[in-house]
Amino acid sequence: MPPPNQASLDLPTTSLVPLAAAASLPAQDISAEVLLEKYAKGEEQTLDELRARVARALAEAELPEARAHWEAKFLEAQRRGFVPAGRINSAAGTELSATLINCFVQPVGDSIALADDGVPGIYTALTEAAETMRRGGGVGYDFSRIRPKGAWVGSTQSSASGPVSYMRVFDRSCETVESAGARRGAQMGVLRCDHPDIEEFIHAKDQGDLRNFNISIGVTDAFMEAVESDAEVELTHKAEPGKKLKKAGAYQRGDGLWVYRRLRARELWDQVMRSTYDHAEPGVLFLDRINNDNNLYYCERIDATNPCAEQPLPPYGCCCLGSVNLTLFVQDAFGPGARFDEEGFAEVCRTATRMLDNVLDVTPWPLPAQAHEASNKRRVGLGFTGLGDTLVMLNLRYDTEAAREMARRISEVMRNAAYDASADLAVERGAFPLFNADLYLSGGNFASRLPQGLKDKIRAQGLRNSHLLSIAPTGTISLAFADNASNGIEPAFSWSYTRKKRMPDGSFKEYAVEDHAWRLYRHLFGKDAPLSDAFVTALELSASDHASMVAAVAPYVDTAISKTVNVPADYPYAEFQDLYTQAWKSGLKGLATYRPNSVLGSVLSVEPTATPEPLKPVSEEDGTNRRLRLERLPNAVLASLRWPSRPELPNGNPAWSYMIRHPHGDFALFVGELPAEGPDAGLFGKNLPFEVWVNGAEQPRGLSAVAKTLSMDLRTNDAAWLRLKLDALATVAEERAFEMPVPPGGERRLFPGVVAATAAVIRWRCEQLGALQEGGPTPVLDAMFSREEPRTSTMGTLAWAVDVENPATGEQFTLTLKEVTLPTPDGGHITRPCAMGFSGNYPKALDGMARLLSLDMRVMDPAWIGMKLRKLLNVGEPLGHFMAPVPTLSGERRQQIWPSTVAYVARLVIHRYAMLGILDEQGMPLVEMGLLQAPAPKLAGGANSIPAMAGKPCPECGNATMIHKDGCDFCTACGYVGQCG
Repeated sequence: MPPPNQASLDLPTTSLVPLAAAASLPAQDISAEVLLEKYAKGEEQTLDELRARVARALAEAELPEARAHWEAKFLEAQRRGFVPAGRINSAAGTELSATLINCFVQPVGDSIALADDGVPGIYTALTEAAETMRRGGGVGYDFSRIRPKGAWVGSTQSSASGPVSYMRVFDRSCETVESAGARRGAQMGVLRCDHPDIEEFIHAKDQGDLRNFNISIGVTDAFMEAVESDAEVELTHKAEPGKKLKKAGAYQRGDGLWVYRRLRARELWDQVMRSTYDHAEPGVLFLDRINNDNNLYYCERIDATNPCAEQPLPPYGCCCLGSVNLTLFVQDAFGPGARFDEEGFAEVCRTATRMLDNVLDVTPWPLPAQAHEASNKRRVGLGFTGLGDTLVMLNLRYDTEAAREMARRISEVMRNAAYDASADLAVERGAFPLFNADLYLSGGNFASRLPQGLKDKIRAQGLRNSHLLSIAPTGTISLAFADNASNGIEPAFSWSYTRKKRMPDGSFKEYAVEDHAWRLYRHLFGKDAPLSDAFVTALELSASDHASMVAAVAPYVDTAISKTVNVPADYPYAEFQDLYTQAWKSGLKGLATYRPNSVLGSVLSVEPTATPEPLKPVSEEDGTNRRLRLERLPNAVLASLRWPSRPELPNGNPAWSYMIRHPHGDFALFVGELPAEGPDAGLFGKNLPFEVWVNGAEQPRGLSAVAKTLSMDLRTNDAAWLRLKLDALATVAEERAFEMPVPPGGERRLFPGVVAATAAVIRWRCEQLGALQEGGPTPVLDAMFSREEPRTSTMGTLAWAVDVENPATGEQFTLTLKEVTLPTPDGGHITRPCAMGFSGNYPKALDGMARLLSLDMRVMDPAWIGMKLRKLLNVGEPLGHFMAPVPTLSGERRQQIWPSTVAYVARLVIHRYAMLGILDEQGMPLVEMGLLQAPAPKLAGGANSIPAMAGKPCPECGNATMIHKDGCDFCTACGYVGQCG
């Protein structure tokens, strides 16, 4: 271990501040940005100003004479590592009528509006959920009461449509209701494994439906035992089936339930695992384990969880959450004497317990039923964050038994401190109303397994809170309050990545986002010090290693743990398929997984179609702004397009050459080739062409740009795309046609111009090398929103035009870009160029460049055309340089020397893309769609960036690259973190 760098230290102002906090790490810009955007209110600019507001607000629950004392204690607890949940930090002490509670569970009955056995009807439940989300709370539901599809509806003499159909209604409502003025509400949908519509539920999200839901299956022990024994299970409901279902074999059991059908448990279970492997959902909740372990088993039934699943809750139950940043309690981080300050941690946990109890008294409640439920049971959920980083700082690798033992000990200390503090609060404030010592401390539930000393104290003093512990996801609060310490119980996902954040003017600003433990290590030991073996990220671990950590901690947590088992895209299904079974056998209450894959990434619109609808002109309201519009995009697979850069060739490469003879002289055409082996080889293992260029004083002006653009197409591994490009060049007409000898025998052929003749020779050589053979992959063609140039009606459409003048060559012409409006994944539209052309006095070879770039413009990922245009910015030509204005969005007036007409045209096209908010003025995409597989950036000091991964559309950048990471939504394209924690 290298010695620490003895840099200046920010010494603690009190002996209670953990030693690890003394390291003078500079603050990350992203932390301040997230703090101001998500949590700060009014004039707040610093962490302490926000913490003071929260402390003051929660102290209002104290007796007037003690408020100043507790306000100071609450502020100190936050400085020492307690981070109240997001809703508390953003709303406590403000004038907002928003709840301080992150999430709830709401009951849903079977009738449309009337109560069903005391449970509100479907649309009453929808109204209650909308009010809850409007006030800032996420909502979980069990939809199992809703009668199955095809069940008899006596009141209307009709058939039921089933729970999934009503989930769509809740989904659309969630999409519409803005939550506490800042975000869309989160939802969890649960259906029991024995519901007759369970198969439809399993596959409900396969094609992008229910975007505003996480979904989980409620699984019973009986079902899992049937999976183990390969037995059949009955799918049942109390609602009577319709005539068709009865005719198909549905019957009523002796207990009154109707059996709709039977099927093998393993068949159903395999559907669950396959769907989870391919689509990252559904998750699984082990209902019997949840209810058997429940401290209030004697007075409530739990069938659902909050949206991130760390809180199994009864109807109208809430999760009042907060987390302690464990990294602040590591002393001598990374050193041989690294240790965890258990005493300091326990002290903060005790104060945090009191703060969360106070939240229940000061929060506005969206519904009276929620307030009543909370007052009877006073559930809170104290947890921790930064476990992964803490283990690294203690020199413990996440997937070792030593690390799991440390996590057990930390969880045990937290459990004991929280229950002890709650017992003391019961003396001061009274036990929760439904407390019954004999029932609470027996029956095999969590409380019955507490240490005997704690049980004796609880029996004597009572308990203020029925439940006290929950390990929640902490994505945004970790960024804002904990220097991006690892999230919750998770290991770090990446040591470093770039966050591209959309600014108010539509542009993007980039931030470096670094993991706390990695930053601290670099700060202490230098950027070049080798990382210790303890530095391991989530995707480097096996799925069983993730689950084993949950199993180690779960016995010390009375509700549940939010844990997403992230595995890489190539993780074998054979190793994945038993993961949930192992979780059940380990006594876990549930589990969620995420594996990025092409199935997820292929859906760029909610309702994909194999063939795009025709482009058509659409008239705006004033009848003057007519634009072409495409209503749907085709499917395309994430990272499917290769970055066609020239390979590094230190030893050179062979090239085939041919003399092009045209009316104004001769020049040489070269086709650069590489020996190829394996799947990239041409016919019979011959060379592969990878670039073309022209050389000679008599080559037509602009032809080098055609060659440069076509070279990138040769490297795409898409023969059909290359054929399309060469076809586009084959009919480029110039001043007059001419005959030219062509290979192999020098036969003379008539060509409309030099571009067409050059393309014909290139095609011949590519055919000889097998580079145009049929049947290979077509990634670029698949990523086009239109292969043909969009055509207008006789009504016409808008286009963008700009005049170009090069005094050095006497050229004066107009560049015109035809434009089309495309849909975006979030339901909006964006305008994109789709074709370009020239009119006036210009080099006719530019028509060939225009045809090539027009095809490039119709590739969905704007990074593709940006790459092509940037390559043309340095194209020069003898005596062709000239001075012209620099196009800028700011309107700044300045001029510069341009190396050629081509370079200036490329700059003008980039400028138009910048005007439309697609590329920046350097030609880089403002919105990275993720189709183009760009080279991985080289990061210093062992950092690892996050590659773009398949997922759902990101609300920030619009890319289908948002995955579920550490219980939170996370965009692998722009770094956006969903509101969680």
